[in-house]
Amino acid sequence: MSVADYREDMQGCVRCSSCKWVPFNHMKSHRFSGNCPAISRFNFHSYSGSGRMNMGLSVLEGRSELSEKVSEVVYSCQMCGACDTACKSYREIIDITEVLLELRAECVESGQLMVEHMMTLDALKRENNMLGEPKAERGAWAAGLDLKDINKEKVDVMLHVGCRFSYDPELRGSIRRAVRLLREAGLDVGTAGAEESCCGGRAFELGYRGEARNFADDMAARVKASGARYLLTPCSDGFAAFNYLYPLMGIELEAEPVHMVQLLDILISDGKLTLENPLDMRVTYHDPCHLGRMSEPYLGGWKGDKRDRLRSQSRTGRFGIYEEPRRVLGAVPGLELVEMERIKEYSWCCGAGGGVYDAFPEFATWTARERLEEATTTGASAIVTACPWCERVFTDAVGENGFEIKILDVVDVVARAVGLEEEE
Repeated sequence: MSVADYREDMQGCVRCSSCKWVPFNHMKSHRFSGNCPAISRFNFHSYSGSGRMNMGLSVLEGRSELSEKVSEVVYSCQMCGACDTACKSYREIIDITEVLLELRAECVESGQLMVEHMMTLDALKRENNMLGEPKAERGAWAAGLDLKDINKEKVDVMLHVGCRFSYDPELRGSIRRAVRLLREAGLDVGTAGAEESCCGGRAFELGYRGEARNFADDMAARVKASGARYLLTPCSDGFAAFNYLYPLMGIELEAEPVHMVQLLDILISDGKLTLENPLDMRVTYHDPCHLGRMSEPYLGGWKGDKRDRLRSQSRTGRFGIYEEPRRVLGAVPGLELVEMERIKEYSWCCGAGGGVYDAFPEFATWTARERLEEATTTGASAIVTACPWCERVFTDAVGENGFEIKILDVVDVVARAVGLEEEE
């Protein structure tokens, strides 16, 4: 596909600005009525979903051309999908997310690159991870856990940890607790250890299609060799890549992608994890964009007039993973879950996605701060989520802005309720 394949989508944008806001019937206050971090932060139409659609059409029709400033606007976007979901609340014939992805690929092909993203891609190609950390240390997080090595033996569940959980020392405890919970439930789990590589999803979002394809091919081969029935990940970015970006690239996985919160929901429901320890806490849940809106499966490229496309054949953001984490938290005795104003498909982004954390860290922190301010209005003592990238940027924003709210993973909450002792 290319930008040209979405000409009618771009022509169909009537500049109604619906992409900038939570749909009216879901608004609860003016303060938290915006849905797009970029237009809310920069307050200029080009930074909205509609504005980028108009820019793409202008470039396609030769009325303007890609430039350093245009690429800066294109990349000042977390690729959270909120504009697409809001647009489809009114018109389901426009696929904004796909246009934005193609615009980024066009930027890469034409040489309009962000230096920060080039550095990230260089690190990715050199060390097989988004953080540029030594590849040999990829499996160090699992020291002492005695996990199966999928390079040597078959497993039922292949655990793909992801780049952030593998290397971020402040988040390492969460993934170790996750493994202990899986053991508690008696599951046959293994990892690739130091041989695990990035899923390639972020490279695809940045427009580097060739690099993304290489990592996706590697993942598909590794899954096949493991013999696993399930590809389990605690990383929302990876989950979205497996469900959407891989099929978009024409890559099939011989295992069912499952996010950690989905599995926890099943294990608790089936009685394989017993939550006996009451937690006297009031928490609010943050829906990660890539676990929610962006995790809907790829439904195939539509051929023909999109006015003939049924709702069931359109990715709307409504059918992401929303209820499972809430059921898990609801099963914890003593825990009170209070909701923010913008939730589920209308959730506000954490700020870390789409390469913004790398190229525009101040914008990422601003976006996270907006979400933390919304969380504090609920009276919650902690914001719980299910994505390491969300946890990282929230933790950064708490430290920089003095918020008195804890950042937890759903896994952390479940581990406490099960009674797993905290590790040093």
